Amino acid sequence: MGDMANSSIEFHPKPQQQREVPHVGGFGCTLAELRSLMELRGAEALQKIQEAYGDVSGLCRRLKTSPTEGLADNTNDLEKRRQIYGQNFIPPKQPKTFLQLVWEALQDVTLIILEVAAIVSLGLSFYAPPGEESEACGNVSGGAEDEGEAEAGWIEGAAILLSVICVVLVTAFNDWSKEKQFRGLQSRIEQEQKFTVIRNGQLLQVPVAALVVGDIAQVKYGDLLPADGVLIQGNDLKIDESSLTGESDHVRKSADKDPMLLSGTHVMEGSGRMVVTAVGVNSQTGIIFTLLGAGGEEEEKKDKKAKKQDGAVAMEMQPLKSAEGGEMEEREKKKANVPKKEKSVLQGKLTKLAVQIGKAGLVMSAITVIILVLYFVIETFVVDGRVWLAECTPVYVQYFVKFFIIGVTVLVVAVPEGLPLAVTISLAYSVKKMMKDNNLVRHLDACETMGNATAICSDKTGTLTTNRMTVVQSYLGDTHYKEIPAPSALTPKILDLLVHAISINSAYTTKILPPEKEGALPRQVGNKTECALLGFVLDLKRDFQPVREQIPEDQLYKVYTFNSVRKSMSTVIRMPDGGFRLFSKGASEILLKKCTNILNSNGELRGFRPRDRDDMVKKIIEPMACDGLRTICIAYRDFSAIQEPDWDNENEVVGDLTCIAVVGIEDPVRPEVPEAIRKCQRAGITVRMVTGDNINTARAIAAKCGIIQPGEDFLCLEGKEFNRRIRNEKGEIEQERLDKVWPKLRVLARSSPTDKHTLVKGIIDSTTGEQRQVVAVTGDGTNDGPALKKADVGFAMGIAGTDVAKEASDIILTDDNFTSIVKAVMWGRNVYDSISKFLQFQLTVNVVAVIVAFTGACITQDSPLKAVQMLWVNLIMDTFASLALATEPPTESLLLRKPYGRDKPLISRTMMKNILGHAVYQLTIIFTLLFVGELFFDIDSGRNAPLHSPPSEHYTIIFNTFVMMQLFNEINARKIHGERNVFDGIFSNPIFCTIVLGTFGIQIVIVQFGGKPFSCSPLSTEQWLWCLFVGVGELVWGQVIATIPTSQLKCLKEAGHGPGKDEMTDEELAEGEEEIDHAERELRRGQILWFRGLNRIQTQETVSVTTSSTPS
Repeated sequence: MGDMANSSIEFHPKPQQQREVPHVGGFGCTLAELRSLMELRGAEALQKIQEAYGDVSGLCRRLKTSPTEGLADNTNDLEKRRQIYGQNFIPPKQPKTFLQLVWEALQDVTLIILEVAAIVSLGLSFYAPPGEESEACGNVSGGAEDEGEAEAGWIEGAAILLSVICVVLVTAFNDWSKEKQFRGLQSRIEQEQKFTVIRNGQLLQVPVAALVVGDIAQVKYGDLLPADGVLIQGNDLKIDESSLTGESDHVRKSADKDPMLLSGTHVMEGSGRMVVTAVGVNSQTGIIFTLLGAGGEEEEKKDKKAKKQDGAVAMEMQPLKSAEGGEMEEREKKKANVPKKEKSVLQGKLTKLAVQIGKAGLVMSAITVIILVLYFVIETFVVDGRVWLAECTPVYVQYFVKFFIIGVTVLVVAVPEGLPLAVTISLAYSVKKMMKDNNLVRHLDACETMGNATAICSDKTGTLTTNRMTVVQSYLGDTHYKEIPAPSALTPKILDLLVHAISINSAYTTKILPPEKEGALPRQVGNKTECALLGFVLDLKRDFQPVREQIPEDQLYKVYTFNSVRKSMSTVIRMPDGGFRLFSKGASEILLKKCTNILNSNGELRGFRPRDRDDMVKKIIEPMACDGLRTICIAYRDFSAIQEPDWDNENEVVGDLTCIAVVGIEDPVRPEVPEAIRKCQRAGITVRMVTGDNINTARAIAAKCGIIQPGEDFLCLEGKEFNRRIRNEKGEIEQERLDKVWPKLRVLARSSPTDKHTLVKGIIDSTTGEQRQVVAVTGDGTNDGPALKKADVGFAMGIAGTDVAKEASDIILTDDNFTSIVKAVMWGRNVYDSISKFLQFQLTVNVVAVIVAFTGACITQDSPLKAVQMLWVNLIMDTFASLALATEPPTESLLLRKPYGRDKPLISRTMMKNILGHAVYQLTIIFTLLFVGELFFDIDSGRNAPLHSPPSEHYTIIFNTFVMMQLFNEINARKIHGERNVFDGIFSNPIFCTIVLGTFGIQIVIVQFGGKPFSCSPLSTEQWLWCLFVGVGELVWGQVIATIPTSQLKCLKEAGHGPGKDEMTDEELAEGEEEIDHAERELRRGQILWFRGLNRIQTQETVSVTTSSTPS
């Protein structure tokens, strides 16, 4: 049929108009028709469907699909649909090219200063002053200088340029590979997102990108719709369209009132089937996205002027799921005026520290230059009494340039531009490794925040428990069965009612499939509680499938789907006699209140009074709950044919019920959870359980997990009681009331999502402790979104979680397991420690190099370490060290200490002791070598060498010793808490070993063959051994430092505190300009140097942020 239809339209003369011609490719609708149809809403849309297609099934016929069977899974047909109607994929924005990244790296102020200095130096070296007056210009080129040496003046400038190029390429490559990593992460998240469609009458999970127009898709509670469609059949479907319309009210959808479903919107309630009518760039989200893409270009031009890269980067990164990205961009627009989350703790501390170091460096370099210039001027024009001659000007300028280069070199060494690099490498490395530990990190800084977590609010079901539910106890026909009853023990009427009530009143997508492997457990598909009930039917030797075939889903008269407010689900069917029967199931204490009858052992009705109910709660439900079982009540009600009730009046309909049974469902605690919770408690993290379950069940599970221990002072509250305690007479939440509750609260049961949000917000806003709490929250439901967003770190469940929850989260747990959260804590603390290790190493080098360059310049008019050598040292300490120290794997010992908290300084007193201790050792050695080295080694002194003189062995030894000491100190830097064994676990980090050995190898090459560009002359074996010996001395000295007790050194200050309280308020005030927090205001006063490097950290973090970043 398809082929015939195809051949009938093959004779169109103008192929390029194919899209506009009706019935393209044998389908009865064109792309344009469907696009215009999807722009209509409500009654208009219905009218259009009736006019054009008759009804929805008419539309399905035109699209050659069956409302019940779906498409035939035929590759050619699917491919044809993709060609005509497009694929379900919104192409991401182009990533930055490598050249663009190189250009960005070149914007670094320090590098620009160096480039200028190098170019000036190059220019001057090519200018040869006239020969005869050179005598008059003073001792410019005395000493052993042949013609060749004079020619070599350009080498220094060229070498500086070369090293600048190296730094730029390394930075650009880092940025590029990082962006590539994130794209990989992005596409992985996309591939993981699947959607349920019907093909060949079978339910299939297909990747979102594989959806085509004409597919019949199953939509259910918690889905993020991946394409536009028209509803064929729906049960109580409510959609949150705020991402497209901005209206926060949920829109009710039904096939006869408003059947239009749009991509990027969230299903908040109910379920249904839709026929897909528009995908990818043709869907409503796609259209908005394409417009934004065009808008984004112009935005970016404006952005360039405003010099605010952060927003631009956020726009460049394609949103979390490209299939429905438009919705994210929409939010971007809306959130532009909402202040973003405060800077992550680590960033705040690093900003402050970096600014302080940068300032110090600037001052030092300025002083160096001034001293050198003054010394030269005084010596030349005052002491020697020379006159400034015009022809001598270039010679003098050349001297000044040399001084300027030395000054810049001091600055380059002082400014730790490796910090952003270390942070990025450390985070990117952790993120990659955390994937293996089942943590899919969506926002980079979440990883580091997790190390500071002080509280975890966890769901019960699926996170602490296995989420494989089974019915283990039941109360049927006046009897409490402790295990599954034999079918013969039950009256046929009760059994029949029970089977029907369970089979019909549950989502038809929930089923129990045979096990995949022999001897394995049957597979549970869909809602786990419903699976437990269906499993109960199978255990009673009955089957649910024939019942469902007898009453298919589209014959259900009315469905009240489960939601967190109702805590129950009800389905109405029409009986053969014209009457109706309602089946209901839900939380036992809620549903039993609505029961007025109960079935006795013969299956007959017996009155069920409030007194009987209290009796039942005490004797049946509480004992079940105390065993940690979740209790579910199953009930029904008959309506006569004469008076049909008002189905919209739900309270009226679901009332006056007859109880069939109460079942106790067990969800066993995951075997590894109690140990994980013990680790958390040892690490100073409080675990709280927030669940919708009954309080007794929750308390029993909390005791099994070890969240509550007998004899402790703790609170277990129900949602109602919690609200009563924290609200005042007007019903408003008061922080001080909350502060009385949360510190002892361990279990919050029967809680609504708003309670969860209230608790999280209350803990975060609380000011009772010494420092602000850092809260992590797990969530899986659509309604957990607000709490996940509010928390410092939101964990969404990868398996049980709805798309909405994943969208709101920072980290997705791919195995839904609580132990993975503990791994995340370990990685977070590891990031923090890695940065500290790097700082300890970097600052030692900084202090030494700056002091050496400064004093050397002041005393001998020339820095013992040349510009190029300094840049090499910089490369070791920045790029390589950040790679080596930032990739240390975490160890269990990280969980033995309390969280650092927000105001704990980056550099502890122990670290300060190490930094200063090693600096003293290194300075002593270097100054000894500088002033008496030539006597010790019996070589020519390298001090006071004239301009362009050849490199001396003396200064080469100083340079080599300096590098050797750094190499061995890098091993010392691996431990920051004063541990003695610095080699502990060194072989578990191959990157570290490679880098240390690699650096050593390159150093040999530089010294022996570097020659003029590196100002090195080759050394003998004996000299090398001395250099090595002094280097190894670092390790010995490290042990000496470790023996000095830190507590005795009261004089040591810590550095790198978090932003103080007063600054916090500043930040909150400046909502319009959140970027300018206290530290950056300082920068504005004329300290711009560090700004770029910092911006780079933020940019790097922003790249990964999708929904939560905001163009400011």
